[in-house]
Amino acid sequence: MAVLCKPAIAVPENVITNEETLELARRLHHDHPQLDLALRLIKNTGVQTRHLIQPIDVVLKHPGFDERSAVFEAESKARVPTVVIRALETAQVEPSQIDLIVYVSCTGFMMPSLTAWLINKLGFRPETRQLPIAQLGCAAGGAAVNRAHDFCSAYPGANVLIVACEFCSLCYQPTDLGVGSLLSNGLFGDGIAAAVVRGEGGTGIRLERNGSYLIPNTEEWISYAVRPTGFHFQLDKRVPGTMEPLSPALRAVAEQHRWDVGMLDFYIIHAGGPRILDDLSRFLKVPPEAFRFSRATLTQYGNIASAVVLDALARMFDEKSALDGHHGLMAGFGPGITAEMSLGTWASPGS
Repeated sequence: MAVLCKPAIAVPENVITNEETLELARRLHHDHPQLDLALRLIKNTGVQTRHLIQPIDVVLKHPGFDERSAVFEAESKARVPTVVIRALETAQVEPSQIDLIVYVSCTGFMMPSLTAWLINKLGFRPETRQLPIAQLGCAAGGAAVNRAHDFCSAYPGANVLIVACEFCSLCYQPTDLGVGSLLSNGLFGDGIAAAVVRGEGGTGIRLERNGSYLIPNTEEWISYAVRPTGFHFQLDKRVPGTMEPLSPALRAVAEQHRWDVGMLDFYIIHAGGPRILDDLSRFLKVPPEAFRFSRATLTQYGNIASAVVLDALARMFDEKSALDGHHGLMAGFGPGITAEMSLGTWASPGS
């Protein structure tokens, strides 16, 4: 069975703290009628630091969608290869052994996809298949794992490279002054992640089952308005409450595999915000400590969109708490409202 190996992670060098974010909001929006509410929401995210590809004074300027797109391409090409090489080395796989590249990003657009450039730049075979995913938002990290699993199931022994590149700071819109937009300005960060799913061998999560679930009639709750100035993120106030209808879907996937979702050994969950994790703890009847990897990502990096689940997984590798035979769940949540879920068992070579 396919094994998801340890992800490689990179965050940019420009750091902004939660207190600096709050002070910035006070200065820029001192006359906002709901400033106190926005400040309280930002403070309650639990985010302590976020990393940005540009200094904050540059982020706050809007040079136009065309220039932002150029920045996205330049920064992607400058930063992604190092992360990819680390992921390949960790998984002990050469570029020539990769059969599919799944590339996910919801914060910038390129055509051809960065996958084409990576194949030429890093020595992947010309026959390497490409699967860019651009419109699943934060759920795309989970979707990438699931599509890699599907591919390895269809082509036993194949290897898949997953790449998530999210520069959320390039979506900052100075004219968007709704409370949801102000909250987003203090929640999202930039980050890159890559991981290999090996068709044979490897240490990590042996992928066994995956599933997807969409909450009916919620497609407008998380969305982009695409305007001449770029992507305008829109977040409905009902989004934090979506774990109640999604929890039964998580439970159902586990039951299909004859597992009890509340009795697993590890959980790798997209940390869109603290309430997501708090509610899941309550609805799935698992202790808050079960989501410590996701909380650590949120605290140190903020919401780095599709890269969250891979960063949380890397933290579990670093803790070295998973043992052969441990069962676990991965889940990413995003626009739709969509959940991408996978089940797996921790495995090392020979287990």
